[in-house]
Amino acid sequence: MATSGCGYALAGRGSFLPTDIRIVAIPALVNRTTFFDVEQILTEKVRNEFIGRGKYRIIPEAAGADAVLNAEITSITLQPVGLTSTGLGSRYSFNLTMKVDFVDARTQRSLWQNDALTFREEYDLTAGGTTSTGQIAPEAFLDQQRSSFDRIATDVARTVVTAIVEAF
Repeated sequence: MATSGCGYALAGRGSFLPTDIRIVAIPALVNRTTFFDVEQILTEKVRNEFIGRGKYRIIPEAAGADAVLNAEITSITLQPVGLTSTGLGSRYSFNLTMKVDFVDARTQRSLWQNDALTFREEYDLTAGGTTSTGQIAPEAFLDQQRSSFDRIATDVARTVVTAIVEAF
């Protein structure tokens, strides 16, 4: 019995990249912000997301690659959007903007590019992060900020890879 396809695929399963792209170089992302180590976290997350697609071998350098993902984090802003009764920030908006260019390494032609890819997420500080005077302890803020960024980085990586692979 013959069947015909309708041309649709499940999100995350399709690929609009040329089939001869099998080896993707993902060098360390460039960090143009004052936030420390975000490029390392994002680079790892993007590499893992590509690996999770199962179709590509990921290498850190352009030599020997079929395509190269060049990306730089151009801005990160962190702003309080909710306050405690004492006027301290309790909910924050995290915004990240980056430039991404996915290039065919053989022809140097850009296959997918976005110069202002923007991500936004809000997160709360927990009550456990306060001092005896009711102020938010700096170490609790930093720990929660790192945890929030790790979560955001996973979403950023998924969005970047999906956009490249599925041509969004």
